[in-house]
Amino acid sequence: MDHRGILEVSALLAGLLLGSFLNVVILRLPRGESIVSPPSRCPRCKARIRPWDNIPVLSFVLLRGRCRDCGKRIPWRYPVVELTAGVLLWLLAHRATHPALLLPHAAFLLALLVVAWVDLDTRTIPDIITIPGAGMGLAVSLFLPPGPVPAFLGAAVGGASLWLVGAAYERATGVPGMGGGDVKLAAMMGAFLGVWGVFGTIFLASLAGSIFGAFLIARGQGSRRTAIPFGTFLAPAAMVLLLFGEPLARLYRSFLP
Repeated sequence: MDHRGILEVSALLAGLLLGSFLNVVILRLPRGESIVSPPSRCPRCKARIRPWDNIPVLSFVLLRGRCRDCGKRIPWRYPVVELTAGVLLWLLAHRATHPALLLPHAAFLLALLVVAWVDLDTRTIPDIITIPGAGMGLAVSLFLPPGPVPAFLGAAVGGASLWLVGAAYERATGVPGMGGGDVKLAAMMGAFLGVWGVFGTIFLASLAGSIFGAFLIARGQGSRRTAIPFGTFLAPAAMVLLLFGEPLARLYRSFLP
């Protein structure tokens, strides 16, 4: 196995292990609970989860997806988060062109994964993730791509554009538009992706959100005024732009005359 192969396998394993910690963050952060203490516990019987049970292959294959102590099924979302984290870091290592960006981009991807689930659960996006995340993106840009000017412009334009859209929507309909969490999330995305990256993210998220909203309306489960957790669409869109932005840009240019 060459160096790239070793890096990819290491990234996959690191993502699987970190995904277990992300499950704790997703559950406890909105509640204001410590993400360090107490250790991971079964959500049903509260028994402490052993370190080796945090490895998805062991906990969901050898234990057949059940708690070692109470025997009840472990919620499906836990392995989904763990596997998603592993796949994201594997893709990052597989597509990496700038080794120095691996760690900050890995932190960005995992932060987006937390944001997507927390917003889905609580309709909130924690400032403790987006504000330091934006700061990290801007700091990294001083030395690495996209560079300080695109990063600072991306953060400013991303946050401002969502704020303006939300204000215009609220003025026109009387229904609250974008929350402050979405605005700060857009600023964090702009710091990492630059101006065109954050615009592409907002476009993809808006498209996905519109399709989802139409699906709810078609099933009689919503209306045009139904609020959706936009961060749950922004975060995956930003992941796509970070990992596949260049081929998507080439595909877009191929359709231009």
